[in-house]
Amino acid sequence: MAKQDISAEVSGLLQDYLKENNLELYKIEYKKEGAEWVLRVFPDKPEDSTTEYVSIDECEALNRYLSEKLDETNIIDRKYNLEVCSPGLDRELTKETDYIRFAGRQIEIKTYEQIDGSKQFEGVLLGKDEGIVRIKTESGEKQIPSEKISKINLAVVF
Repeated sequence: MAKQDISAEVSGLLQDYLKENNLELYKIEYKKEGAEWVLRVFPDKPEDSTTEYVSIDECEALNRYLSEKLDETNIIDRKYNLEVCSPGLDRELTKETDYIRFAGRQIEIKTYEQIDGSKQFEGVLLGKDEGIVRIKTESGEKQIPSEKISKINLAVVF
């Protein structure tokens, strides 16, 4: 079965569980790492959740549930490792709603090409409008076109 098909099948297996446990799916990765295949599932809290991060206990419970379902359905026909992980403190912003949800938070941006002499930016996320990400930096507001962004994630601030 193709990697995209496996991701779609796993997503389908998880829908009821996620809904019942006030979780949503952030991302699924199914890829070969070295000599081994890894299925990595990242649950997330919905935007309206009272807690922002997925706990270790929630990851563990989802791992047990999914492991059982994968054994029942046998959709992966090779040996693989299953990992259930939180998106993390430095999560990548992947959905349009992330730009609303995390507005006001410190972010890091890497671009494909230089903009104003730099390929890396840090600042406070102001939002995203019509394909332009706006951040407040020490030197003022920056506007960075989405198509020039190679990676954008929350910054870990202690």
